[in-house]
Amino acid sequence: MDSHVLSTNLAHPQPDPGGADRVSGIDKRPVGELELFTPGPAYGDGPGVRGDVVGDSQHHGGAQKAVYAYAREELDHWEGELGRELACGAFGENLTTTGIDLEALVVNQPLRIGTALLEVSVPRRPCRTFAAWLDERGWLKRFTARGRCGTYLRVVEPGVVRAGDRIELGRAPVHGVTMRTAFAGAMGDLEASRALVEAACLPSMYHQRHVEALARRG
Repeated sequence: MDSHVLSTNLAHPQPDPGGADRVSGIDKRPVGELELFTPGPAYGDGPGVRGDVVGDSQHHGGAQKAVYAYAREELDHWEGELGRELACGAFGENLTTTGIDLEALVVNQPLRIGTALLEVSVPRRPCRTFAAWLDERGWLKRFTARGRCGTYLRVVEPGVVRAGDRIELGRAPVHGVTMRTAFAGAMGDLEASRALVEAACLPSMYHQRHVEALARRG
């Protein structure tokens, strides 16, 4: 199956649906193209998408969360589960993809999309803003149980991405730890945390979280 970007999406700023005193960029809407660049390392350094908006600068943005990708196939799944239409960008993703299993990608695996070179980075952790935006009872538990978090991407080489651009996968790192495992670990699965620590594949701050979780509970 051809793997490509179905839609490129940019924030339409609005008050945070979770009630926080800030704007939110979770409402993403299709645009013609995205210009990607490498932001600074900290969350507060903002997104890696020119013109995008990060409302919660304590937990979003920065080099490890520069761009967020989510699959159209998963939006279709949730349309069936929720009984409502979900447009591309509905889960706050910059890139709505098709024909690729994002959760099967290996952490730090490179992807060439358009003129940009990206790398699989860290998982999304569903938050209060996301839950309020969807306005579905028990949403955080339902999203977690599904195990399909999409993936954050870091920008290795800046460039432009457009709808229709192919997604070309580079060689997967030998550690073999997938985004699905990274998400499970982020949501408290100790076996997944052990795999992540053993592989030492995450950025230092994220790696240390798993080390500390295992020390507390392992």
